[in-house]
Amino acid sequence: MRCPFCGHNDTQVKDSRPTEDNAAIRRRRYCPECGARWTTFERVQLREIMVVKKDGDKELFDRDKLSRSLKIALQKRPVDEEQIERIVNSIQRRLESLGETEVPSKVIGEIVMDVLADLDQVAYVRFASVYRNFREAKDFEDFVVKLGGE
Repeated sequence: MRCPFCGHNDTQVKDSRPTEDNAAIRRRRYCPECGARWTTFERVQLREIMVVKKDGDKELFDRDKLSRSLKIALQKRPVDEEQIERIVNSIQRRLESLGETEVPSKVIGEIVMDVLADLDQVAYVRFASVYRNFREAKDFEDFVVKLGGE
């Protein structure tokens, strides 16, 4: 693997172990050229998933984008990186198990909403505010009122 810091082609794996949920292999790598160390993850990908956006555009499912969205919603909440990684793995497996090569972005958003509703109410409201495109305080108020009634 190429070093992401200096571009050297011959790097070494110093340690390999499964992640906590056994969904990936975590590898600690080292570059003998510049001395840099970093971590990579190797995971199974059952099929490539294309996300169909609202406007009809299609893009390859990006687990890093999903992870970033969750991290923003869960910022300063009592959820650690490993939990977020497990959630991303779970959502990705759920999407792959749908058996479809194209999944509407709305389906992904609803899955994330379901997961966050069970995990953390604050993160759920944060994500919903972006996903449902709240434009004013009244939108928040209506959503929170519905949330209290569920």
